[in-house]
Amino acid sequence: MARAFAKPLGITLVGGGGTDAASLSRALSIAPSLVGVDGGTDAALALGFTPELALGDFDSISEAARATLGPDRLRHDPDQETTDFDKALALTRAPLILGVGFTGGRLDHTLAAMSTLAQNPDRRVILDTGHDLVLLCPPHLVLDLAAGTRVSLYPLAPVRCGSRGLQWPTDPLSFDPLGRIGTSNAATGGPVTLTPSAPRMLLLLPPGTLAPLSAALRAAPTWPAPARGQ
Repeated sequence: MARAFAKPLGITLVGGGGTDAASLSRALSIAPSLVGVDGGTDAALALGFTPELALGDFDSISEAARATLGPDRLRHDPDQETTDFDKALALTRAPLILGVGFTGGRLDHTLAAMSTLAQNPDRRVILDTGHDLVLLCPPHLVLDLAAGTRVSLYPLAPVRCGSRGLQWPTDPLSFDPLGRIGTSNAATGGPVTLTPSAPRMLLLLPPGTLAPLSAALRAAPTWPAPARGQ
């Protein structure tokens, strides 16, 4: 496998699913190293941002974008069994990864991105959709949120989730994507604590919470790395 692209502060991944300058700037203020993921390289360049690296299966990056970056900043992986988001996480290392442009107009791309989050529970990754921040909730997360801030929980499989600081407590509940879900809860003001029982719970917050969420996620423990190749 190619040597990982590693950065000590954080990496912003930009995909080809559509983004804007505000979302990209917001991400780069937290994770300042930019990586273009296939056609996301063109999207970044069009917005005036030049990635330090481009990677993916390169079925959508333009020849002009390749020429702008040059061969030394291109990592081509033709594997069709993994998505470009999968490839990006495999080839990058940082204490925090922010992703924009992975949840565009196509629902299948959005669902694939959620699957990638679930398959990488040991990584600290936040996706910015422009309307929501979404991440796989770590084993223990504490963050300060203003009263009334929307806090949505969505289970990917049966799971429980202890909580403090939410309008509707979740401790006694069993969540299941085919049963009870936890969308449109709200913070009561002050610390919100979440303790899911397994790496199966998505957390969705408004984009304006990126700074406190990023700080909280950096301080949070991660789930164990899953066994690969089984």
